[in-house]
Amino acid sequence: MVSSRKNSRATEIDSGAASNWKKYAHYDLEIDPEQDDKATEIRLCSFSRPHMRAFHCSWWGFFIAFFIWFAIVPLLSEIREDLDITKREIWNSTIANFAAVIFVRLILGPLCDKFGSRVLFAVVLCIAAIPAACTGVIQNARDLIILRVFIGIAGGSFIMCQYWSTSMFTKEVVGTANALTAGWGNLGAGVTQLIVGSFLFPLFKAIFSGTDNPSEYAWRYVSLVPAIVAFITGVVIYFISDDYPKGNTHELLKNGAKHEVQITTAFAAACSNPATWLLFIQYACCFGVELAMNSASALYFKDEFGVSTESAAAIASIFGWMNLFARGVGGFISDHANARYGMRGRLYTQAIMLAMEGALVLIFASSTSLAGGIITLVCFSLFVQAAEGSTYGIVPYVEKRYDGAVCGIVGAGGNVGAVIFSVMFREFDYHKAFTWMGISVMCSSVVTALIWIRGETTMFCGHESAVHSIVDDEDLENEVEALRKVDSSEMDDH
Repeated sequence: MVSSRKNSRATEIDSGAASNWKKYAHYDLEIDPEQDDKATEIRLCSFSRPHMRAFHCSWWGFFIAFFIWFAIVPLLSEIREDLDITKREIWNSTIANFAAVIFVRLILGPLCDKFGSRVLFAVVLCIAAIPAACTGVIQNARDLIILRVFIGIAGGSFIMCQYWSTSMFTKEVVGTANALTAGWGNLGAGVTQLIVGSFLFPLFKAIFSGTDNPSEYAWRYVSLVPAIVAFITGVVIYFISDDYPKGNTHELLKNGAKHEVQITTAFAAACSNPATWLLFIQYACCFGVELAMNSASALYFKDEFGVSTESAAAIASIFGWMNLFARGVGGFISDHANARYGMRGRLYTQAIMLAMEGALVLIFASSTSLAGGIITLVCFSLFVQAAEGSTYGIVPYVEKRYDGAVCGIVGAGGNVGAVIFSVMFREFDYHKAFTWMGISVMCSSVVTALIWIRGETTMFCGHESAVHSIVDDEDLENEVEALRKVDSSEMDDH
């Protein structure tokens, strides 16, 4: 039986055997010592170190990353008019932005396995804040593309977000933890549409009302606000949080409580597992859809229904606001289905969420009224984000020793999907683009039947009793290492 313990507060310690070293002797949350002191519960109102501090830093850091990543999106219609940029050039900048994030996420995944999340989160936020602050200097389509490529670095923070919560919470609740941190982070896209497009942009227009072109001055200066907030957030996260329940990466390595991870080994292990790539495809069809919608929806409602820039931004923000609970719902359902049916429950949840998402995209494509479009948008976004949550309920099981590398590859799949769907919006009219999007998503739901994770059931094969009798590779390795230490000790005695 899994043991756990509950203590009143986290207390720092300096002593103990090297292999059992940890920074905290006590925790506020119940933990499982057999899962590296990961928490077995989530207390949303707690900010205690290390578990809940990391939880809140994770979602807040990702939220701020979205704040700088998408700050320019509600301003694109204004930029298009002032710089005389075509729709095709706007979409080229969006595609370049999403494509850049693919490589950033692939790199950051194995780096998380090696260094942990805290340092990487701080570095990414501080670096991405610089190009975000330079939005006002662009003069043409080429400048816009280059700027958005570098701002896209912020999108890589998703990997640290998911790796961090996976490092802090046990497999029984990790689906909910991952979904909440990513969902509340994704909420930044909706909040950004509202804050930048409907609040800061009009405010800056009022500030520059005495100039010859208040709108142009407004979009050139407004991005300074998210850039400053992001830089400060990166610095704060570095100093107030921990990489793992037992301490920071450098502390664990120094005290022999963590093995050094080779980046190439982690990446190779993740790449060689077919489940990684199947989830890559599915995440392309949920998070890829969300990213494309974050870029397309404001333009869509302005072009198709003739609403103002401010109104289009407010409507488009609905899609992001659904992350307040929708992604968490997907993770929560996945966890509960797992508790009752094992991995099969998570897989069925995944398939259903994607199938419903695809069906609603097709309905959205046929909407002819503003009210109908908004109502369908709400339902559509619910299943998009629930599917994202259910995806990352499965990810921690794929390669348990190299969660970061798997997170990186699957997360990159989201941006691959975003690039593909953005190309559709660039090349086709809105109706045709949404139709192909819906068909692609529905096809991806069928892929769930092919997912097999070592030691777990598939959608149609295997039995839970047999699954639980299988010894996990990592547990076996730990037992072998312990036997080696015993043998070494006996040799020393002789």
